[in-house]
Amino acid sequence: MSIHKRTSLFIVLDTLFILIAFFSSFIIINEPQIYFNVNFWLSCTIILLSYHMFSFLYKMNKKAWEYASVGELNVILKTLTISIVFNAFIQLLIFDHIQYRILFITWLLMVVLIGGARFWWRMRNQDHKRIDLTKKRTLIVGAGSAGTMVARQLLQNQRADLRPVAFIDDDANKQKLDIYALPVAGSTADIPNVVANMKIENIIIAIPSLKRHKLQQIYQLCSTVKVKTQILPMIEDLVTGKVSVKQFKNVSVEDLLGRETVELDNDLIGDTITGKNVLVTGAGGSIGSELCRQIITHAPKKLVLLGHGENSIYNIEMELKEIMSHSMTEIVTEIADIQDEKKLLTVFDNHAPEVVYHAAAHKHVPLMERNPEEAIKNNTIGSLNVATAAHNARVKTFVMVSTDKAVNPTSVMGASKRLAEMVIHDLNQKSKTIFTVVRFGNVLGSNGSVIPLFKKQIEKGGPVTVTHPDMVRYFMTIPEASRLVIQASCLAQGGETFVLDMGEPVKIVDLAKNLISLSGHSEEEIGIEFTGIRPGEKLYEELLNKDEIHDEQIFPKIYLGKCAVTNIHKVEKLLSSYALMDKKALRAKVLELTNGPKHVAEPVSSHEELHLSAK
Repeated sequence: MSIHKRTSLFIVLDTLFILIAFFSSFIIINEPQIYFNVNFWLSCTIILLSYHMFSFLYKMNKKAWEYASVGELNVILKTLTISIVFNAFIQLLIFDHIQYRILFITWLLMVVLIGGARFWWRMRNQDHKRIDLTKKRTLIVGAGSAGTMVARQLLQNQRADLRPVAFIDDDANKQKLDIYALPVAGSTADIPNVVANMKIENIIIAIPSLKRHKLQQIYQLCSTVKVKTQILPMIEDLVTGKVSVKQFKNVSVEDLLGRETVELDNDLIGDTITGKNVLVTGAGGSIGSELCRQIITHAPKKLVLLGHGENSIYNIEMELKEIMSHSMTEIVTEIADIQDEKKLLTVFDNHAPEVVYHAAAHKHVPLMERNPEEAIKNNTIGSLNVATAAHNARVKTFVMVSTDKAVNPTSVMGASKRLAEMVIHDLNQKSKTIFTVVRFGNVLGSNGSVIPLFKKQIEKGGPVTVTHPDMVRYFMTIPEASRLVIQASCLAQGGETFVLDMGEPVKIVDLAKNLISLSGHSEEEIGIEFTGIRPGEKLYEELLNKDEIHDEQIFPKIYLGKCAVTNIHKVEKLLSSYALMDKKALRAKVLELTNGPKHVAEPVSSHEELHLSAK
């Protein structure tokens, strides 16, 4: 029904209801002798006019009554009450008295008739939606505002393939109550019993404020009953309209292993980036591309995307231009190899960047073990080239993205990044540019990481290959790592090694088990195969040496480490002569330079020890 027909229908019906209410009030108080009195018709006219005036003012006839709730009821009561009060005021002015009983009974009858008609409209629409028994019986975890919103959407949406049958909530005051005629069947501890007793086929976790560790607990309970478990999308995606409340997503490894989001200092980030020329190397990679997505939201004057792979640079350029179509930021692409020192000098001279994020690197440990000269050329010399270009261009801030594998490295890749850290810190002592390093561990879902590999193996039916049952790694999500890199760059004074809090280390075998479960399979179906530690790998990663610990946490999830520059002359000698060495000798030399011949540095190998530095 069109809005005009709908409004006309309500005006006619409301007029009829008001006349019925007004006439009936005289019958109820037994005063029929004044029906044709002038005062009677004047009061009737006033109440009609005042009601329609205030209903127009409060847009009563524009409400979608099929979705009516407490808010719409408040509008009805407000409109009717003000109309009666206005009528009483007019009666006092004209007749010098107020018909209290008449007006009160009229008000009651109007509430019943007008309010009842609206809510009958809603009930009528609800009744037409028959229960479809073919839909999956769904349990909603969380009976708060988000959970009830989900239930309401599913009940009203005929195209949804889910049918809510019950809630779960840990609030004892809600348990054994009915919400939208759905029982709150128990607490999260009761999930297995409720699933069995109510023949649940789908579970939706609808608690946006849920802490990560609590989500892990709930998911573990859900995984024991072998029922598909989904989660309400992120609240910011709902608010911005990226997704609908009806679009549930499967629980992911990122949901289970991620940490609580940290509030960034947007004012400080804005001072560093807004209106500035910013350059990102490795802009087409996992970290580099996410850095670009984060940076562009802070409105830099120019964002230079520098990378070696033309396809990846083209993809991030198109993505940024699409999502920021109305942005004033100039997006520029440069296809360049960081090993090409002359090209870098030209790029920096042309674009005059004020802030540089250096994320370009070779990162695959086994590949670099077999090609140590490439690790040195790209990770160390390439980083030195970018940093030198930044120094010559008088860049204000230079941030190098590093890795936890640079601590006590056992691989060429880690050692090459450690050498890069050393030359960057050495250059900081000679330059007016602020040079700093941000170090973190593995990021979930990045190119070449274990999660995409595990997913492909599961899709093929297994087995999932894990190097060692005791292998552990630190993980964080790509967006979180990128946000904290940007935040750390705003805190830089020069010469720091910032270390991102990676949370608790995770066993790779547990990661594999979670992915198998999330994919709807069992370990018996897919299988896990241990292949042995690869060359250059450690059982665990370290974030800081003990001689690097600083006794201060400068920002939530960001620690400050000390980095002493030693043997810089030996490093420079290696960089000038590495091409004359064979692979085996080169590998031995870079590991000796970064660890010392006796590997004397004591590692900080646990999350708890790292946190001691904040105390």
